[in-house]
Amino acid sequence: MKRMKTIILASKSVDRKEILKRMNLPFKVLITNVDEESYKAKITDPIELVKQIAKAKALSAKNILKKKKKKSVIIAADTIIEFNGEIIGKAKNEKHAFHILKKLSGNTHNLITGFAITELNNSKLIVDYDITAVRFLNLSDDDIGGYIKSDEWRGRAGAYSIRERAGLFIDSIKGSVSNVIGLPMHKIYKILKNEFNLNLLVI
Repeated sequence: MKRMKTIILASKSVDRKEILKRMNLPFKVLITNVDEESYKAKITDPIELVKQIAKAKALSAKNILKKKKKKSVIIAADTIIEFNGEIIGKAKNEKHAFHILKKLSGNTHNLITGFAITELNNSKLIVDYDITAVRFLNLSDDDIGGYIKSDEWRGRAGAYSIRERAGLFIDSIKGSVSNVIGLPMHKIYKILKNEFNLNLLVI
């Protein structure tokens, strides 16, 4: 199998882009205008929520690119934090970020990523998810305040990114590390290879 298809990442996430860059994978970014809040208002199950938003992003990207004739595989994703039954998304401001990180301090939360993969000129659409359990160290108010000043929390589910300084907060991770960054690559790799004839290991 030769890697002849273009990968379209339907996401504005810096962390997801970095994952693909580190793997030396050629890709293009396409930002969709899916109204995530409308899904959050009507879906209370965290797994269903991320799957439906990822699916909407993938289909939106496919619609935008429908006139293209190139063989392109679209990858879309959405990530949330689930803690004691509460769905936690991106922090709205510094105060909200502090509140979220204070809540996660010393506790274990589930990081859930839903993802959808489809292909131009192909009706196939695969939607799946992954869950990783992340435990934080006990954080002082100074720890949290110092991190918030870095602005790394902006645009990140749970107000943190382990790719940067929040990696210092992690006591343990049970599950996929790449999922915590933004994409469960072990699952995506198998789907791309087996379902879309795209082997990421072939240069």
